[in-house]
Amino acid sequence: MRRQIPDVVVSRLPMYLRVLALLKAEGIDFISSRGLGSRLKMTPAQIRKDLCYFGKFGRQGRGYNVGRLFSELKQILGLDKQWSMALVGVGRLGRAIMDYKGFIPEGFKLVAAFEKDRNLIGKKIGGVVIEDFAVLGKSVKEKNVDIAIVAVPSSEAQNVIDMLAQSGIKAILNYAPICARVPRGVRLQGIDPVVALQSMTFYLTRV
Repeated sequence: MRRQIPDVVVSRLPMYLRVLALLKAEGIDFISSRGLGSRLKMTPAQIRKDLCYFGKFGRQGRGYNVGRLFSELKQILGLDKQWSMALVGVGRLGRAIMDYKGFIPEGFKLVAAFEKDRNLIGKKIGGVVIEDFAVLGKSVKEKNVDIAIVAVPSSEAQNVIDMLAQSGIKAILNYAPICARVPRGVRLQGIDPVVALQSMTFYLTRV
């Protein structure tokens, strides 16, 4: 039976990967759980517990082989291959996403973008031609899209998410500030800067 891994553990793996990439760039070959913890502001015990879900990586008295752990975590996260993405909504946020150059080096390639605005359909941004929202279902299948990014107004977001799920998309990144629903088997990740800011003000009121 496959071991259940807590979502919070999975959410920390990219942070480990980022720190390991920096360690590689610094020419550091081995690091202890204490050293990782210091960089990540985490306890060594928590790091050991997190990594234990995926196997044994460290060696007593020597710590973790940075290169090996980096490669193993990339494979665990599925970052040893390239993932195709589609964007829905090419407003200001959508255009910024299309112009962003940081996706491809990390294994993500934007292959499609969709809009309802007739003034935008047919235009090219970042090498991707904006398509009519009406062809979304057909196009994401033809382009073998793995992940969709939703950058539409809140009033349209749930409908877009429903269409993406019906089109076979199993992973959706949603920027609209709504409590969206998805069917079983579809992974939804929300990004809401306002929620993050509200969490920060909790601590500011206690300074």
